[in-house]
Amino acid sequence: MLLGAARDIRVVGEAENGHRAVEETKKLRPEVILLDVAMPRLNGLEAARQIAMAVPSARVLILSSYSDEYFVQQAIEAGAAGYVTKEAAGSDVCQAIREVHNGHAFFSPLILKRLLKLWLGRELRLETETPPRLTSRQIEVLQLIAEGYASKQIAGLLSLTTKTVEKHRQSLLEKIDCHNIASLTRYAITNGVVELNIPPTIPAISCSGDGRQPND
Repeated sequence: MLLGAARDIRVVGEAENGHRAVEETKKLRPEVILLDVAMPRLNGLEAARQIAMAVPSARVLILSSYSDEYFVQQAIEAGAAGYVTKEAAGSDVCQAIREVHNGHAFFSPLILKRLLKLWLGRELRLETETPPRLTSRQIEVLQLIAEGYASKQIAGLLSLTTKTVEKHRQSLLEKIDCHNIASLTRYAITNGVVELNIPPTIPAISCSGDGRQPND
């Protein structure tokens, strides 16, 4: 409703999960994509990474309730052009869309303040040990495991064999140094791969920044 009321912004598509957001971006070729970090099946940060590779011309703007440096850093590394907190006023969201559409970066004031501290050389407030680097596929499998999907279901969702999913599961256990699925789930929640008690449907919204249809 907020974006629809803006005369210079046209909503061209919506997606109920991260995988769908990536697919819709490939199909619709929007100029700006507004992504929530907490999305089912594929979180916003990983969706942003995949969008950056699949549609490099699209500009990704992250909308999140998370405001700590870890998530902001992950968003920037994923290729996001901006980061807006959900506490921000509605006008900030529209302004952010316009700014990233015009090739600029946009961060909520709280986020910008913390980024300035980072750029001035202050240490990030991260965990003592840096989390192990996971591949894009491992992150997808980890999120689905944490959301309660069985190996056969994950195989169907990702178009993999059950045997391949089991290999990914074992690789995750070894890489993260966990011993069971409960530990993997705790790791996924702690590191923002999946949000605790995530609602079943959190839309990612694809936007055109100047009121034109895609490919105009």
